Amino acid sequence: MIYTVTLNPSIDCIVNVDNLIYGSTNRAVSQSFHFGGKGINVSAVLSQLGIKSVALGFIAGFTGDAIKSGISDNNITPDFIKLKNGCSRINIKISSSKETEINAPGQAPNTEELKTLMQKISLINDGDTLVLAGSVPKMMDYNIYAEILRTVSDKNIRTVVDASKTLLTNTLKYRPFLVKPNKQELSEIFNVEINDNSEIEKYALKLRNTGAQNVLVSLGKDGAILVDEYGNIHTQGIVEGKTKFTVGAGDSMVAGFLAGYEKTADYKYALDLASACGIATAFSDTLAKEEDINSILNKLQKR
Repeated sequence: MIYTVTLNPSIDCIVNVDNLIYGSTNRAVSQSFHFGGKGINVSAVLSQLGIKSVALGFIAGFTGDAIKSGISDNNITPDFIKLKNGCSRINIKISSSKETEINAPGQAPNTEELKTLMQKISLINDGDTLVLAGSVPKMMDYNIYAEILRTVSDKNIRTVVDASKTLLTNTLKYRPFLVKPNKQELSEIFNVEINDNSEIEKYALKLRNTGAQNVLVSLGKDGAILVDEYGNIHTQGIVEGKTKFTVGAGDSMVAGFLAGYEKTADYKYALDLASACGIATAFSDTLAKEEDINSILNKLQKR
């Protein structure tokens, strides 16, 4: 079973504005609502690929209730902890000439609520997969992902970390199966400016040598680079199409990679499916759908 953890889930309100003017009243062309957070996004794309998962994390208030009911389907089992105080956050995503995001801070759990989550995670079995993805609520300890991995370190569990800066680097001593920084996050981890693929490969290898087993770097319009557990470097580009909105594209890649590796244990295929999922999301108004994923995967493998 795959378990995804979203400590800071959200309702994302996506508004499309032809030409955003700051300091003025803007009229949206359209709006849509999506139940998200990086771990939830991974579960949603896994569902499109026919893979079941359990969504763990925290929800709060009426917005939390909406998130729980909104993500439930035959392949996703929500198993959130309902916080006593506050509400789950609402984020604003503005699609215009440039993408603009306003992300709310979220509601942090108290000591007992965090303990309850740890107890749930401690029951995960050998052979399962645990995905830790996204930000944490303000005032929450940035060592939390490392603490979660320590909780399951005595088990044979495949772990994935998709987070920025210290949230990710603190986990490396527990040798996560996969980490997925983007180019900017990779630059921030090593406090350097990365200009080309050779430098991406250099620092991805360094991240692998620091503890990660596999490093998948998402590059947006430039595709993706994977450094696998053996030190082999795999690359994948993109296909022609119109990018509509990139929110969730990286999460989609994580889902595709896990699905591809679970199916074949082949890193090249896992990268192909990861790329297809990421592209399908970027070309869509929502997270990737099965039909679009398969179409793009076919195009990538024919090149």
